[in-house]
Amino acid sequence: MKKTIWIALFLCLTIGVRGQKKEDITAIKGQCGCFDVKFSYAETFSPQKDYKFHERYITAGREYVFVDEETKDKMVLMHLLVIGDTMVIKHWREDWDYQNTNLLAYQKETEWKPLILKNEQVKGQWTQAVFEVNDMPRYTGSATWNHADGKHLWENITDAPLPRREYTKRSDYQVLKRFNRIHVTENGYLHEQDNDKIIRNGNEDKLLVQEKGLNNYVKIEESKCEIAKEWWQKQRPYWVDVRSVWGNILAKNQGLKINPKSTDGKMLWKEIDDLVKNFEKNKVADSNQRKVAINELIEKYLVK
Repeated sequence: MKKTIWIALFLCLTIGVRGQKKEDITAIKGQCGCFDVKFSYAETFSPQKDYKFHERYITAGREYVFVDEETKDKMVLMHLLVIGDTMVIKHWREDWDYQNTNLLAYQKETEWKPLILKNEQVKGQWTQAVFEVNDMPRYTGSATWNHADGKHLWENITDAPLPRREYTKRSDYQVLKRFNRIHVTENGYLHEQDNDKIIRNGNEDKLLVQEKGLNNYVKIEESKCEIAKEWWQKQRPYWVDVRSVWGNILAKNQGLKINPKSTDGKMLWKEIDDLVKNFEKNKVADSNQRKVAINELIEKYLVK
């Protein structure tokens, strides 16, 4: 009798876990589609009496988000910017990994260190790993999806580099501590942020200013992003190789420190973009040849 009860209990728990995971996957894929997006950021509070608040940052665009790779425990979501009817720009990438124990923890000044979690710490959780336009890492965070009343929420706090909108303009802080909330609904999703801009000096953190961010993705007709699908079909082989080379570097679990700018003033993201364009122009079909060139380029920027 006791054995029967334990078997029944085990089956119920197994079904519950599988059901939760299925809902999680649906929520993650709920971030896919063609969207009109509004990005809004405003600094809200500073403990520094003499701090001068920066102007609000508001912009908008069209973005195509889709699953580019999928396995049982992983999904790769690609973001492409659609500009008018003729231009597409590779934007950013997010990898979702189920019960992932190997994370990258951002330190400061484009340096990341391995963060190894225990299995019990990530049970039922999904890691969101966010990557730059050139597939360089930005930040990772692990949390559980919550589902209620047709809405889906994932939230996490993690350290990150300065955002793209500020990293070439500001040097008064080193780390953006991000409180990310992703709300998925039937009409799209909202990426809500409560961010702390941190001055990091050794092991000491000092708050410079807080900001509120709202990235609102409103789903529109898929046909309005058709140009992005066509563009990615041509570009994908080259960027898959870029992703693969970065993946091999990160798989060593040794952390990472990058010089974003070379000694001659060139930028890593620009050099990778130019290299990919060169592959396309010269019809470089050999994937191994491409990977060697990509690896040699990235190695120039790595701090040993």
